[in-house]
Amino acid sequence: MNYFSSNFKLGILGGGQLGKMLLAETRKFDIQTYFLDPSMDAPCQFGATHFFIGDLMDYDTVYEFGKKVDVLTIEIENINLDALDKLEEEGLKVYPSPKTLRLIQNKGVQKDFYVENQIPTSAFKRFNSLNGLRAEIENGLIEMPFVWKCAQFGYDGNGVKIVRSIQDIETLPNVECIAEQMVPFINELAVIVARSASGEVKTYPVVEMEFHPEANQVEYVICPARIEYNIAKKATKIALQVSQAYNHVGLLAVEMFQTHDEGILVNEVAPRPHNSGHYSIEASYTSQFENHLRAILDLPLGNTASKVAGIMVNLVGAEGFSGPVVYENIEKIMAIDGVTPHIYGKRETRPFRKMGHVTIVNEDMNEARRIAEEVKNSIKVISKINTNSTN
Repeated sequence: MNYFSSNFKLGILGGGQLGKMLLAETRKFDIQTYFLDPSMDAPCQFGATHFFIGDLMDYDTVYEFGKKVDVLTIEIENINLDALDKLEEEGLKVYPSPKTLRLIQNKGVQKDFYVENQIPTSAFKRFNSLNGLRAEIENGLIEMPFVWKCAQFGYDGNGVKIVRSIQDIETLPNVECIAEQMVPFINELAVIVARSASGEVKTYPVVEMEFHPEANQVEYVICPARIEYNIAKKATKIALQVSQAYNHVGLLAVEMFQTHDEGILVNEVAPRPHNSGHYSIEASYTSQFENHLRAILDLPLGNTASKVAGIMVNLVGAEGFSGPVVYENIEKIMAIDGVTPHIYGKRETRPFRKMGHVTIVNEDMNEARRIAEEVKNSIKVISKINTNSTN
């Protein structure tokens, strides 16, 4: 199929920042893009060839959108899978497939999948509701603290909470959930695996992630991870095992814990471009977004190696501010060599909302990390409206 400067139409479900960054690659190759997103303010509204507003969980909306395109992919997992089943049954190429997405969309099903496929993961229990979880806690069958996760529709740290007391339960929604055993770990790592429709597979280097202690969001992604070679090799091997088990097409981000006994436990996965791979836009020979595109179109995968050390700093809304966004001190960080800001196009900020990221590239990892700290301390994502104000 001729994808370039032709009538070929690539459909993307979801029009957020991941789609916006994918657009940089489709426009580079002159590929037509059709986006579907529920928000009229979605970041992809301006760059797409055609942008449609609609509910991603509505069967008819997703099905009718799929009929307009030649290949369909995603930038978010929370979509109507029954519609994708029907489209695939009718011959549309859907990557990743709804079969793969069904094993990932629900975190309880995802955890069961790891156990069934001998993939190392933390101990857990599944519950249909918060009432079942509360009963087991009251009967002493679950040890605290533990990690609570809603089974579906969590994002950016939402839907995850460390439960330290029975009082913490009262703040949680009464939904299907899982309780995971707390893992004492040294590092949180991730490996992105690219797999093409014909089965070519490549992995990106292992990255190290540093999280915000309150928001449960990644603050820094560091590539390459500052770990021993044998740990990196083990993490990559397990990521490839996960990829093979899912038999996905496109990208699969595998998030993992490195334990104190040099073990690797899989935390969860994302079947799409991922926050842990944003550094690749500047630091890698082929960005994760270009390789996702190559994979779903069954083109040769690009070189996943890094040209230089890369660190990503997430830009999230500052606490106490909600309203029209202002990026304070952005000129200051743009004056630093090797620093590139990416602004996602969300006009309204709120506390901890992902508004952009900054990549830092440098031949010296220590210098890159120092600059990342300077960037983090300099730029502020605020609004003229201070919600903490008493006036």
